[in-house]
Amino acid sequence: MKKSASAKKAAPVEKAAGSKKAAPVERAAPVEKAAASKKAAAGKKAAPVKEAAVAPKKAAAAVKKASAAKTVAPKPPRNESHTALVRRARRINRELAEVFPYAHPELDFENPFQLIVATVLSAQTTDLRVNQTTPSLFAKYPTPEDLAAANPEEVEEILRPTGFFRAKTKSVIGLSKALVENHAGEVPGRLEDLVKLPGVGRKTAFVVLGNAFGRPGITVDTHFQRLVKRWQWTEESEPDKIEAAVAALFPKSDWTDLSHHVIWHGRRICHARKPACGACPIAPLCPAYGEGETDPDKAAKLLKYEKGGFPGQRLNPPQAYLDAGGKAAPPLGAAG
Repeated sequence: MKKSASAKKAAPVEKAAGSKKAAPVERAAPVEKAAASKKAAAGKKAAPVKEAAVAPKKAAAAVKKASAAKTVAPKPPRNESHTALVRRARRINRELAEVFPYAHPELDFENPFQLIVATVLSAQTTDLRVNQTTPSLFAKYPTPEDLAAANPEEVEEILRPTGFFRAKTKSVIGLSKALVENHAGEVPGRLEDLVKLPGVGRKTAFVVLGNAFGRPGITVDTHFQRLVKRWQWTEESEPDKIEAAVAALFPKSDWTDLSHHVIWHGRRICHARKPACGACPIAPLCPAYGEGETDPDKAAKLLKYEKGGFPGQRLNPPQAYLDAGGKAAPPLGAAG
């Protein structure tokens, strides 16, 4: 009986002891929840870090973080105002003007006749190939009168390296005849007259007007079309509509140089298949940043430049761009 009494007395002590130990466990639960909520909050705060994978402020800025994240810069809002678009487009042109101060037609010519023929021959081939071919052509047929009276088979043999030589022979002989018959052997300086010549469209006409007559025009070639879409300057897909849309963003005096800047950029940096995004001087302004290689070192290996008119050669830093005459141009990234 004494033992049972002592057991009874001990029981409350055990319960009390048990209750004291259990209490901290119950209180620990809110602490775990608080820790979990802190982690969740930290996770929510950390989420915006992904948005940091945007184009660098400078062409030479490290883009390795963006490359690792494999994300692209956010596109401008769909409701970008016309004023904002104009400012962005003009700033891109200013930046490209600093990178490509020597931008010019890459076809060799000495007069309007040579330029219009060379431009017609440049379809579906490189400017280098045309420049290798036209010296023989113009040496044998220096004037529209000479080419108009040429034997087509002989002209075809000269133009064979340019590809589509039969169609091109027909065009250059045809336009030469039209110049002789309708324009006294002179290349007209009006758009409406130029586009009536065989083989001459608006693109060729604006090349001639802008570079032979100093009359502003926008040259919408494949490079131009590709880049203005990447930059979201327009959603148009037809050359004539692209021309009109882009023309509305710039003063008329800028049109010819703008065409050169865009085309040079498309040939050297913003390639069709794999743009060199990590070496692009206008990366902060480009909605399509990230479509190409964003790592600066890898992107630099994708750059192309012209040396003596030789396309397709690689530019490895820290070399400078060379213009068609072999003179040093500002190195890539010189744009401020």
